[in-house]
Amino acid sequence: MLRYIYADDLRAQPKLAHSMFADRAEQFSRRLGWAVTVDAAGEERDEYDAMNPLYVIWESAPGRHGGSMRFLPTTGRTMVNDVFPHLMGGGSITSPLIWECTRFCLAPDAGPRVAAALMLGGGEIMSQFGVRHFVGVFDARMVRIYRMIGSSPEVLGSDGTGREQISVGLWSFSEEARRQVARRANISPQLSRLWFDRSFGAPPVAQHMALA
Repeated sequence: MLRYIYADDLRAQPKLAHSMFADRAEQFSRRLGWAVTVDAAGEERDEYDAMNPLYVIWESAPGRHGGSMRFLPTTGRTMVNDVFPHLMGGGSITSPLIWECTRFCLAPDAGPRVAAALMLGGGEIMSQFGVRHFVGVFDARMVRIYRMIGSSPEVLGSDGTGREQISVGLWSFSEEARRQVARRANISPQLSRLWFDRSFGAPPVAQHMALA
């Protein structure tokens, strides 16, 4: 099922948290060869994990991480503005209606519907928090995955060619896109909304403001 957890609350879910950061190390460091930091516990974290982001996590049946994404409002510090401004010609994106999505990660044994389930979770955040767009940097391997799920971004800028190309994209999420992604994930929109409501137990905007 989908879980929505702020970083400050992850300490209450040690098994889920460790497996997420360990899977990030496996994907980004060992498999993709990115220059990321992996600690002695085998977990991949960066400075943006310390900014109390909101994680969308697919929790597998044993209570472990199956896939995840990380979200931060662009009104604060973000990776796209700090690290990748050259992809936008030196510009930046800052708006209360745009959040950044980073660290899209799938566990090594993730099933075929997990990627779509995570996208569906992103759509719930958009709907319930009043967010109109997500922005994020992605590499060439993700283009096929986004197209397969039915959630391709508008490309704002790119650098490199072929398999080495990286791009910054802007996502919206129409009602038709939500239905298409829900079908791909084999999750009903009603169940998706139930998981969202269970994670917060309070109006999400009010909870986010309290944490901020």
